[in-house]
Amino acid sequence: MSPRQKVLIVDDEPDIRELLEITLGRMKLDTFSARNLGEAQALLGRETFDLCLTDMRLPDGTGLELVQHIQQRYPQVPVAMITAYGSLETAINALKAGAFDFLTKPVDLTRLRELVTSALRLPAPGGASTAIDRRLLGESLPMRNLRKQIDKLARSQAPVYISGESGSGKELVARLIHEQGPRAGRPFIPVNCGAIPSELMESEFFGHRKGSFSGAIEDNPGLFQAAHGGTLFLDEVADLPLAMQVKLLRAIQEKAVRAVGGQQETVVDVRILCATHKDLDAEVSAERFRQDLYYRLNVIELRVPPLRERRDDIETLANHVLKRLAAGTGYPAAKLHPQALEALKSYRFPGNVRELENMLERAHTLCENKQIEAGDLRLAEGNCAAEAGVPDLTRIDNLEDYLENVERKLILQALEETRWNRTAAAQRLNLSFRSMRYRLKKLGLD
Repeated sequence: MSPRQKVLIVDDEPDIRELLEITLGRMKLDTFSARNLGEAQALLGRETFDLCLTDMRLPDGTGLELVQHIQQRYPQVPVAMITAYGSLETAINALKAGAFDFLTKPVDLTRLRELVTSALRLPAPGGASTAIDRRLLGESLPMRNLRKQIDKLARSQAPVYISGESGSGKELVARLIHEQGPRAGRPFIPVNCGAIPSELMESEFFGHRKGSFSGAIEDNPGLFQAAHGGTLFLDEVADLPLAMQVKLLRAIQEKAVRAVGGQQETVVDVRILCATHKDLDAEVSAERFRQDLYYRLNVIELRVPPLRERRDDIETLANHVLKRLAAGTGYPAAKLHPQALEALKSYRFPGNVRELENMLERAHTLCENKQIEAGDLRLAEGNCAAEAGVPDLTRIDNLEDYLENVERKLILQALEETRWNRTAAAQRLNLSFRSMRYRLKKLGLD
């Protein structure tokens, strides 16, 4: 008989501790209780726990301090925070600090049991790395960092905003977060928010009842109901109209939805992941996206790097795509000529990995003797990262103006590639921050 799993309960209110002990005992879990931060830390040093439930306010500290303590010393132990009703900011801070999830007082016992069951299904830290490595190719520093972040975020229930350019692999990242987490056996429902007609959005998201509108010939569950117990991935979330943003916010806050034409709300348990190629901060500033929804969705931001920021991975990706294209044909995969590989590495790839795949599929079909030459790639002019050859001196009127223009272009490119993070842009250009600031001022870019 396998040993029973152990849960640490930290709360200074005897009634709350007793309620949690009774509920978890009925789930055949062993419980240990602490009244404060000091007692909790002492118990953690003596026992091995599978889960910790902690109140936010403790007599000698805060639940956030305990989350940070556990993250540093016992990262295999998931922590759920118990907060006062309506303390959204506290809950968000807990999730950012590394908490698995949160509960609000008064504690809903059904929600408590769901949370505990989900937390106890978590894999060990780092256990997902091999699967992520196989799906998310590349050994560049940005990709190694991305895989580490995915592994960590898979152990949380925090909403994640996945930012990145079109074609960079945002949906794959969302799938990996889902598949490596405790909801892996439940549905992953992706939805492109920009592809749903505005008049059908409420029905698509929340479902409808028979007869609720013309054409509603039967009851139909919505995307939230379909994703119950799993993950709902909202791609291109910035394309949601404002009216739908209000309804989505309420569904996330209440963890319940009401079908069009229905009278009763249905409780739903979904993890929300979202993505867009747009700058959500700019959309909020332009009042095209609700700030309160933005804060709900953007608890943790995960940036997927564009292909031009990881040029060292291009050869690995290209070879993988070519092997996949050749699979099942009975013929060997086409090879890239060294000049073709150099051409790919100097290309800016505005369409990112998706563009690389389409480019290689076309070249694989058209090339001769299973060798892809640079000309077979048909690279779009004007998208090369480096200009070939020496500039024509007859077209330069003033050397200082020409050099200033080149400098401006390179700085703007670095800023765009780092989402206008000046420190990161300076590092990409091998400049000190002070030198970068001087150049921005000189060129009128500050």
